[in-house]
Amino acid sequence: MTAKTTTTVISTLEKLFEEHFGKPSEEITALPVSGSDRRYYRLSAGSTTAIGTYNANVAENNTYFYFTELFRKHEINVPEVYKTSKDRRSYLQQDVGSTTLFDQLMKEGLTDEVRKNFHKSLEQLARVQWIAGREADFNQCFATRQFDEKAIMGDLLYFKYYFADLQKVHYDRQTLMGEMELLSKELGRIQPQMLMYRDFQSRNIMLHEGKLYFIDYQGGMQGPPQYDIASLLWQAKAKLPAAWKEDLLNGYIATLNSLPIPRMDEIHFRRGYTQFVLIRLLQVLGAYGFRGLLEHKPHFLSSIGPALKNLEGFISDNPQLLPSYPELRSLLEKISTPEIQARYGGAKTVAEEVKLKVEISSFSYKVGGVPKDKTSHGGGYVFDCRGILNPGRYSAYKTLTGQDELVRQFLDKETQMPEFLQHVYGLVSINIDDYIARGFEHLSVAFGCTGGQHRSVYAAESLAKFIESKYHVPVTVTHHNQQKWVLASEQLNG
Repeated sequence: MTAKTTTTVISTLEKLFEEHFGKPSEEITALPVSGSDRRYYRLSAGSTTAIGTYNANVAENNTYFYFTELFRKHEINVPEVYKTSKDRRSYLQQDVGSTTLFDQLMKEGLTDEVRKNFHKSLEQLARVQWIAGREADFNQCFATRQFDEKAIMGDLLYFKYYFADLQKVHYDRQTLMGEMELLSKELGRIQPQMLMYRDFQSRNIMLHEGKLYFIDYQGGMQGPPQYDIASLLWQAKAKLPAAWKEDLLNGYIATLNSLPIPRMDEIHFRRGYTQFVLIRLLQVLGAYGFRGLLEHKPHFLSSIGPALKNLEGFISDNPQLLPSYPELRSLLEKISTPEIQARYGGAKTVAEEVKLKVEISSFSYKVGGVPKDKTSHGGGYVFDCRGILNPGRYSAYKTLTGQDELVRQFLDKETQMPEFLQHVYGLVSINIDDYIARGFEHLSVAFGCTGGQHRSVYAAESLAKFIESKYHVPVTVTHHNQQKWVLASEQLNG
């Protein structure tokens, strides 16, 4: 969004807040953006809070509103939508906090309480799929109505083009394409077909006031329920142990037996589950390849190692998998080897042997200029960010910095900063790879802009995350002009 659009969106959300709660909002904070184009803001007035959302894709919003109403009708916990704008691009919804099930798992570990919440999630998922799902109107789905043969083939091609082909391993392309087409046909016929959540993972399950809430279900469609179970239990960074996966799958099946639905063939259901675990693992690798290897987003890049470890374990535990698809199995075995996992931080010994330390800094060309490298060999880069549109030109960003979410969103979506950083990542990676191989101990990278407050700060922080995710080497970040930043608090004090 442009600065003007951002101002208009915030004004619209503030109006919705005042209309719903009868009082104006006192504070609005931008929330982090993930892989989508949606924008989230937390609005508050005292103890009253709500989440304001902007999404230019009206069809996607309408799907979200439809599923929200359907789920709430069947007492499934999802955030209530309070009000929508006339153009249906902005809406105000219930604030269910910021703690996800994934956050709880990372903080507390494999505790009984965490396991109970995973069980509760699957119990509620069963109601989504089999109770709400039996009256769902799939014509309301904004993109794909059904996870059929074409959709499955789309996921397999996503994996092939955005991950497998980037690993530079040999395989017979014609044979592989033929096997993928046959596999898509086989899985596209699997029954039953219920309401499939599509992205059911622990980051989309919120913990709020003792309850679980589901979010990000606008991608729902008709499809096999096993896919959603696989998405949750095989989430790469969650690293759930095999005993948990089996216990949770058993719990889900027990829930189905208690619901007022026809009995299903458990053996057939479990076989389908195993097949869709594979499809989900490959779809996720495709997403990580696209967002991580091509778009260089650190979160996705850091997830590749765990995802490959997941795939390696799955193939090892299922030796009879894919008997009719030898070329596909051979490819999966090649890309999940310890050597390829090591490329993405999959082997701790690699990081332990590295001596390299990277120092990253931002500076102002106007004040201070290029910082001096104090190391012995002086190796590194200096990048000029002044060719990127400056957020500091706009009043909405003038007293913010490259560390603030609003500025990060502006630079990421409204400027050429992503393209600029892709070139930076590529150049810096060449030296890091070489320095690690040769045992060098230091590399410096500096980013400059006019004031050393917005563009250079954002670039420095982004490169640090990229290097930490890809190489797992020590990185320090210094902002040389920080003491001279123009901040809102200073203007008020002045």
